[in-house]
Amino acid sequence: MLKKTLAFAAAAAVSLGALAGCTAEAASEAPTTPTVSQAPDAPEAPTVDEVTITYVTAPLNVPSITERELGTFADAFGQAGVDVAYAELTTGPEQTAALASGDIQLLFAVGATSVILSAANGADIAIVDMYSRSPEAFMLVSGPDGPTSPADLVGRTVGGPKGTILHELLLAYLATGGYTADDIDFVDMTIPDAQAALAGGSLDVALLAGPAAATMLSDGFQKVTDGSGLVGATIVVATTREFADANPAIVRTFREAHQSVLDYMDAHPDEVVGMAAAETGLPEAAVRDMVGMYDFSTEVTDADIAAMSATVDFMVANGMIEEAVDVESLILGAE
Repeated sequence: MLKKTLAFAAAAAVSLGALAGCTAEAASEAPTTPTVSQAPDAPEAPTVDEVTITYVTAPLNVPSITERELGTFADAFGQAGVDVAYAELTTGPEQTAALASGDIQLLFAVGATSVILSAANGADIAIVDMYSRSPEAFMLVSGPDGPTSPADLVGRTVGGPKGTILHELLLAYLATGGYTADDIDFVDMTIPDAQAALAGGSLDVALLAGPAAATMLSDGFQKVTDGSGLVGATIVVATTREFADANPAIVRTFREAHQSVLDYMDAHPDEVVGMAAAETGLPEAAVRDMVGMYDFSTEVTDADIAAMSATVDFMVANGMIEEAVDVESLILGAE
């Protein structure tokens, strides 16, 4: 089965043909098919001999885990004489900074919030395709006797990664009670640090997602809220428009290989769950339950654009960015 998948990816790299079809879970809305934004006479041959791609496993990035286990990207790009390297940068600001500096060429799983923030700050960043949507997987978690409402959060210490989907969730939840960030004591920290701080009692509420949230809930902590109805929780794949224009063949090969990973996931669900369980340390049953919270289809749909546009409005209203960003202008081929 592995040879079959790698052969598929290799064939995709050689042919550089049309994108594969959408997965069974693809959203029902009419898709905005992303195509490479290509300047006149843009070269088809790669301008680089190595592509660095981020490897991010949290909150539960099953496509990334599956891809690396199978070596799909390495095989696909290898057919074109391009090596693949991985960078394990886990926060949005780290990822977008590395993309802007040229140290990384493809962000394989970055929150739309981070992409919007980067674009608002004038960075060259563009959306290649979608990675996932998973509102239920993002949570505010408190202790057994901790806060359970927006009013309960007033004056409390809340920790998590700033400028992310989780941060957006926190502000959106506070807003349902008429409160703002000024009503809490917010501490910017990574998800693992927030998890440890909540367990140690130095936080009242932690912003958690995926396995970190599942572990705390199984240990008796409680979910204050998740992202359902509050955030779109859209995670995307990003590059720079400059890189995409100079390397349309690389972008096409990436998209085809990405789709082949999803096809493998659909065809071998038990094997994929086993891979994810081994990587995260979670029981297979927990992984299987959590995977159901995710839509990993790659097409950028009208619903995705609407969700990201709503995020833009929210970020402007809460002072996270000064001016609105046109989401459609960030999607490759949306000009």
